[in-house]
Amino acid sequence: MAEATFMPRATLGNLSKPPTVDLTPPREVLESLDDALTLARNSYIDRLPASKKHFEEAVDFLPGGNTRSVLFNEPFPIFMAKGEGNKLWDHDQNEYLDLVGELTAGLYGHSHPIIKKTLLSTYEDVGVSFGATSTHEVALAKLLCERFPSIERVRFCNSGTEANIYALSIARHMTGKRKVIAFRGGYHGGVLSFAHGIAKNTIDKPDWVLGDYNDVQGVKGLIQNTPDAAAVIVEAMQGAGGCIPATREFLHAIQETAKKCGVVFILDEVMTSRLHPAGLQSEFALDPDLTALGKYIGGGLAFGAFGGKEHLLAAYDPRSPDSLPHSGTFNNNTLAMSCGYVGLTQIYTKDVCLKLNSLGDYFRGQLQEISQGTKMVVVGKGAVLTIHFLDNGVRPSKESDIENHNINPLKKLFWYWCISRGYWITERGMLSIVLGTTKEELDGYIEIVSSFVEAYRHLLQV
Repeated sequence: MAEATFMPRATLGNLSKPPTVDLTPPREVLESLDDALTLARNSYIDRLPASKKHFEEAVDFLPGGNTRSVLFNEPFPIFMAKGEGNKLWDHDQNEYLDLVGELTAGLYGHSHPIIKKTLLSTYEDVGVSFGATSTHEVALAKLLCERFPSIERVRFCNSGTEANIYALSIARHMTGKRKVIAFRGGYHGGVLSFAHGIAKNTIDKPDWVLGDYNDVQGVKGLIQNTPDAAAVIVEAMQGAGGCIPATREFLHAIQETAKKCGVVFILDEVMTSRLHPAGLQSEFALDPDLTALGKYIGGGLAFGAFGGKEHLLAAYDPRSPDSLPHSGTFNNNTLAMSCGYVGLTQIYTKDVCLKLNSLGDYFRGQLQEISQGTKMVVVGKGAVLTIHFLDNGVRPSKESDIENHNINPLKKLFWYWCISRGYWITERGMLSIVLGTTKEELDGYIEIVSSFVEAYRHLLQV
């Protein structure tokens, strides 16, 4: 993966990593989780005066100073000033190894030279906002159909949320039914969320029927006993739901039962398509009716796509007088189309994909070894994973396994620990490895996690 390795340029000026400071709490504080959290919180505030100032300004114009709920942290979020390669620098000049990876969308990092060249050349030599059809969208569509065998036809949109909404619209149009079967802990976009049940902002609330993830017998009965179901939608690994992988048996039970009952099988691969050269549908030998894509494929730009069987995508064929309308000013914008094509052909090739996810398997395995026998539980697949803190220390297979045992104060303490030591992770514990990240860099993080386990072992004992 040499072509994806980055080094910060000298032009970053004062944005450099400060000297390493021993932030291990004094022994007496280690005895109390509440005291440890208070110490960590105060240290966080002291280290980040610029972020605190920016947040205080932001609340005058943005509700809660925020326009993306998942990025909000108490007492205030860190404001980033610069990103390059797999590194970030905040406005207080702290450097971080980026292990968030824009929640899987930032696969190519913050300044990949090939993506940069493509953006500039497209802007200068092609142009943007045509308001017309271009060959760039045809090239990317052909590539996606070749890379994901179940996709015979594809259409573009602007996000994974849109992709899933359009896939559902096809299912409802073609079956004449309304109900959709989903799974607790599933996330299919900003208005299609099922953590702790149906989210307050989920659209079409009366039309959803929820089942338990990885419940083979339960899902068979659910599909069979929902005669007005248009579709069943599922992730092959629940991303936002805690990186819980599906079992092969569970996914095949969905596919086979849905086919028998005339229910459209929608596989949400917005996050998981990067975990295998042809998506997890290929690894699990699945043949979904419809697939939703998004995240990294746009090369860092807004992107979504929904594709699948030709007879289903015909619902959006404008040559038919009965076709459904499908609009979107930026659906086929030249920048995303060009970056998407270059990214999959020149950067995230099949070989690179396998190597990155093999590195991820090593990384997750090391973390699992460190956390063995503790309340720290690590789950995921390939280069995407989540670190949980569960009072029973058992790896979850469904949402309730997390919901019933989650320890939020430990999760928060761990987040403070990693941030203070130069590692950018999400507060919920989700990590996504950026291309170009080395084994040595990941080993550095493994040491940080190991030091946390040692410092707080008495709090982590099951």
